[in-house]
Amino acid sequence: MTRKILEGIKVLDLTNVLSGPFTTLHLALLGAEVIKVENPKDGDLARKLGIVPALNKQLMGTSFLAQNCNKRSITLNTKSPEGKELFRKLVKDADVVVENFRPGVMERLGLGYKSLAELNPRLIYCAISGFGQTGPDALKPAYDQIIQGLSGEMAVNGDERLNPLRTGFPVCDTVGGLNAAFAVMAALFHRERTGQGQSIDVALLDSIMPLMGWVAANLLIGGEQPVLMGNDNFTAAPSGTFRTQDGHINIAANKQEQWESVCDVLEVPELKTDARFQERDTRKQNRKALTPLLEARLALKPTAFWVEALNARDVPSGEILDLEAALRQPQVRHREVLRKVQVESVGEIEVFGLTAHFEKTPGSVDAPPPALGEHNGAIYGALGLSDAEQAELKSKGVI
Repeated sequence: MTRKILEGIKVLDLTNVLSGPFTTLHLALLGAEVIKVENPKDGDLARKLGIVPALNKQLMGTSFLAQNCNKRSITLNTKSPEGKELFRKLVKDADVVVENFRPGVMERLGLGYKSLAELNPRLIYCAISGFGQTGPDALKPAYDQIIQGLSGEMAVNGDERLNPLRTGFPVCDTVGGLNAAFAVMAALFHRERTGQGQSIDVALLDSIMPLMGWVAANLLIGGEQPVLMGNDNFTAAPSGTFRTQDGHINIAANKQEQWESVCDVLEVPELKTDARFQERDTRKQNRKALTPLLEARLALKPTAFWVEALNARDVPSGEILDLEAALRQPQVRHREVLRKVQVESVGEIEVFGLTAHFEKTPGSVDAPPPALGEHNGAIYGALGLSDAEQAELKSKGVI
């Protein structure tokens, strides 16, 4: 049987909604035992977030289902003395704790990194927040859209007609989650070599900004402010979105030879010698004049024709698919980006699996997202609590 990369690694997941659950999802897909530690009343807020009201009422909202395969769930009130003690017991043999509370919350509970590290010096403790654990904005509330605005990401999107413009999915939350997962893996590698645990401070604001590296470099190094270009790519021309007979096409002719191939395929050889378009930098300066000339030719035939013809000449081109078509395209099916899993009381659903393909240690979707407190009996039983003791704790609202 294939061994998973993180087999034997135990993660205590105190996170809610998206950034933290996205972190621990990747750890779970790699084989870690991820135990979601949820409040006894209604658990992770994502359980009530989603497009299907009936599932929200079951505390199995679509937002929760999307991020929580392969995890186990226990309920625990960490504000109660008994809850704190149970959490400390869980920490003693844990490898990782991940939380995405506001800075200072875990310290006020007496469960911050320093106190937990006294129990378990090998512990890796990852705190995810909007702005980080320190700094003038550390204690401000933050959701993805707030960070999109403060990062400059919204300011560089759109064009003169529509700006600022948010990204159509929670990019800061998801990138923050990936950053945290990467950091946890690095910390586990360090511990493997040294035996030392450590704390990790991940901020969503920090995480998103390096993704704008090229745009930021133009300002930081080149002294040039971003230019609103909509669907055009500032690095080359023609590189962007163009109208065709039946819709739109993306063309990325970033090299000189690709530009010349575009002219050949579209049967406009005269553009090659047009002084406005001969060289890369002059083409970029004259893209507004170039685009209608290209679109006049592209309008003669459907998108699929141009995609095939341009790709055949090594000019990167592609259709612009709606989400459903994107999810169902043959390449995505071949790569098994989506996996099916059966969820009790919900039915069969499709979720994203691990998108890195490991030759020897592949990740997999092995278990559905857990019901709230589904694993209380097994996990608290392993701590030595009898059924009667668990029932008493439940009556007190501790679990």
